[in-house]
Amino acid sequence: MLTNKKTKIVATLGPACSTREIIKDMIDSGVNVFRVNFSHADYNDVKEKISLIRGLNEEFGYTTAILGDLQGPKLRVGVMEEGVVVHDGDLITFTTAEDILGTAKKVFMKYKNFPNDVNPGERILLDDGKLIFEIVETDKISEVVARVIQGGELKSKKGVNLPNTKISLPAMTEKDIADAIFAIEQHVDWIALSFVKTPEDLQDLQELIAKHSDYKIPIIAKIEMPEALENIDKIVAYCDGLMVARGDLGVELPAHEVPLVQKELIRRAKTARIPVIVATQMMETMITSLTPTRAEVNDVANSVMDGADAVMLSGETATGNYPVQVIQKMTQIIQAVEDSPLIHVPQNTPQIKTKRFITKTICHHAATMANAIQAKAICTLTNSGYTAFQISAWRPNAHILVFTSNKRILTQLNLLWGVRSFLYEKTVSTDDTVTDINEIVKAKGFVEKGDFLINLAAMPIKDKGMVNTLRVSEIE
Repeated sequence: MLTNKKTKIVATLGPACSTREIIKDMIDSGVNVFRVNFSHADYNDVKEKISLIRGLNEEFGYTTAILGDLQGPKLRVGVMEEGVVVHDGDLITFTTAEDILGTAKKVFMKYKNFPNDVNPGERILLDDGKLIFEIVETDKISEVVARVIQGGELKSKKGVNLPNTKISLPAMTEKDIADAIFAIEQHVDWIALSFVKTPEDLQDLQELIAKHSDYKIPIIAKIEMPEALENIDKIVAYCDGLMVARGDLGVELPAHEVPLVQKELIRRAKTARIPVIVATQMMETMITSLTPTRAEVNDVANSVMDGADAVMLSGETATGNYPVQVIQKMTQIIQAVEDSPLIHVPQNTPQIKTKRFITKTICHHAATMANAIQAKAICTLTNSGYTAFQISAWRPNAHILVFTSNKRILTQLNLLWGVRSFLYEKTVSTDDTVTDINEIVKAKGFVEKGDFLINLAAMPIKDKGMVNTLRVSEIE
């Protein structure tokens, strides 16, 4: 039996969850979206997993979604000699000229423009910020000399962050373009773009999707760079969801700044009525232990109370020892806190008179009215899923039940807080549809005799236009 929580769980696919049984147990325990991490993805393996998940959806009536997560321009150093250690104050040269075996004196940097992009005084962070260097000089062609600020062991192929540098790399590398095309061909429900800096990065991906797909795949902007925070208003206007990617964000920014940034990003997403995922190290200890730390439990609970649509697991489900138990534990934490009166939703009513103003206003009133009359469910008929995004963002106490004939959005909407979607292909008159849907909702156990229920629809129904009708029904 699926869980009845409203906050969604995104779980990363990997060797730890590769069998049909484990994936089914994970869905039953609370997974709503499976993430394909293209940093470590083998196409044949991904195809296999996707068809496995879709097979389970088909067989058991699940609506589990698939999120393709592009790696983005992750900078790395080359291969190092064994046991290289650098000490504070040492000088080290980063070269882009040739792929040498790295030593404590000289290291290969796998990014051609590195010497040209950086300037003296800027910092180089290596291995998630464990090692810190300050640039002394650059020849702007192939070599950069840096001083060690915080030393340690220099390991092969470790990631590099340049928090003070404006990098000239686009957000999509050749690998990302190939991965995105593959993801589009697999009809994934969402695509996440890493290291987004500007709205142009998102437009490049939108154009790629438009070229290779005959329908829109929504894009999640992963926020992990200071530059993205500067451009956040423009980024929010061009994406369909946000991810607070705390791993790189906590390296690019001082770690103590991340908690407030997380709260601010969730607030921005809610104001824009788009979903937001909080990611990284949420239940890290559960990779090897059956018990999370108190701090991790608190972290998940606080993300839910901040208003996140979804919380995400990475290594915990991809390579951890307890992929099912970590989901059960996370579901338990979510259910313990998500109905708390301490959670506040930003109450900014729709103001800008766009062509969707009527729909937005109706959705807002549906959510407020549902709370006022204690309606048990808000049912909406939709073809695009737009009303689901709008109602979900208002966080009503009622169930948000979406009926659609568009199979594409059935799984896509599974990322949104509180939303459940059902296939509905009849196009009868409005009265008959409302009666029919109310019967279905009653049969599924969401409402019982005497309960109030709010129906939203676009009249006439056969035109599949924008929602223009709100109706309150009492269940017979």
